[in-house]
Amino acid sequence: MATVRPFRGLRYNLEKIGELSSVVSQPYDRVRYGLQEKYYEQSEYTVVKVIKGKAFPDDNDDNNVYTRARDTLQSWLQDGVMQVEEQPAIYVLHQRFTLPDGSPYTRKGFFCAFELSRFDEGVILPHERTLSGPKVDRHKLTSTIETYFGSIFMLYPDEDNKVNGILDDAVADLEPLVAQELFEHEIEQYFYVVTDPAVIQAVQKEMEPKRNLIIADGHHRYETALTIRDEMREKYPDAPANAAFNYRMAVMVSMSDPGLVILPTHRLMHSYETKSSRDVIKDAKAYFDVDAVKDREAMEASLAGATTTHPRIGFYDGQYHVLTLRDEGVMERFAPDHEASRTLDVSILHNLLLEGVMGLTKESIAAKENVDYLRDPDMGYEKVVRGEANFMFVLNPTRMEQVRACALASEMMPQKSTDFYPKMISGLTAMSIHPDETM
Repeated sequence: MATVRPFRGLRYNLEKIGELSSVVSQPYDRVRYGLQEKYYEQSEYTVVKVIKGKAFPDDNDDNNVYTRARDTLQSWLQDGVMQVEEQPAIYVLHQRFTLPDGSPYTRKGFFCAFELSRFDEGVILPHERTLSGPKVDRHKLTSTIETYFGSIFMLYPDEDNKVNGILDDAVADLEPLVAQELFEHEIEQYFYVVTDPAVIQAVQKEMEPKRNLIIADGHHRYETALTIRDEMREKYPDAPANAAFNYRMAVMVSMSDPGLVILPTHRLMHSYETKSSRDVIKDAKAYFDVDAVKDREAMEASLAGATTTHPRIGFYDGQYHVLTLRDEGVMERFAPDHEASRTLDVSILHNLLLEGVMGLTKESIAAKENVDYLRDPDMGYEKVVRGEANFMFVLNPTRMEQVRACALASEMMPQKSTDFYPKMISGLTAMSIHPDETM
């Protein structure tokens, strides 16, 4: 069963920091491409100082990014820059955004303390593979600061959106905190603090029988939390069952939420010398109907007309093509052990095109020797035109029902199969897992 609890969040004191927008950030793994410096310039209290602080050449065991994060957090608490919520709360988050086609969306979720469970227990399911590097980094940080600042983005089944209905009523008369994060500043984050015990109990009652929740984003963080929980249990064998380290801060979003959006991640191919783009197109005709189209608009329109039995992939090398899979049965040969995931667009691309047609290996793809992953294809088109890349594969988004099917079948999807938009930002609240903290 899915056990969720309110928690005493660590939150910024607006009287000390001014605007909440000045201190929040993207998740730690997206603080790159010069963003770290911009966050540092934006405010001396940026959450980035804790979740992704600066490293220096003379760092050592006693003075490094993790110890500085701990010292920063302690000083903020002592100086009142951050404060601990007086009452346990769940925190409602509404993210309002507009897609490039002009469609407005509001994605609704709520922060809670989620009781950790192993994947084989069937309460929570992964859908993507993880790498060891990020888990080591997050383990060092969390073990040092004993606090979760980043959230697990978790999806739960709720066909009738009952939980959203309960929380909509609860926040109707509440004044939200509003923030816009630096990198995705066009997204409005509406944050509500809910402490009413009756509302919290109603949410807990609805969540309790649920199983087969899915991690949308935060696989590395979740697996790290399991490791930390086990270590803390060994270190504190007499701790109660409701000790905070048995839980993980998560943002819960209904799988049926109308604002749940998955964007595609396109593949830009570079440094590839085995075949020309013309040869790739020619060899792809063994499995695909290949149609040349006049421009990007025509290609995107054709992609939108794909069916579940005949997926389509766009191809751009200076000219535009649409590749339509003739027979999905061919994937039984190229991905024999992945019945649920073999007909995903990304699986067809990776197994049939990248490996089967282009001759790349799973290892080289994982190492990104010839592939870059792009949410926004504009950069890809430009690099192909400038001769900085060979060609680009343009994809449709993975559908939510496909994510659910793969998770239920315990099949890991290829790297960068889903991009749930927008990201869950850091800095709205945090959760202590100090050994004395309980839920």
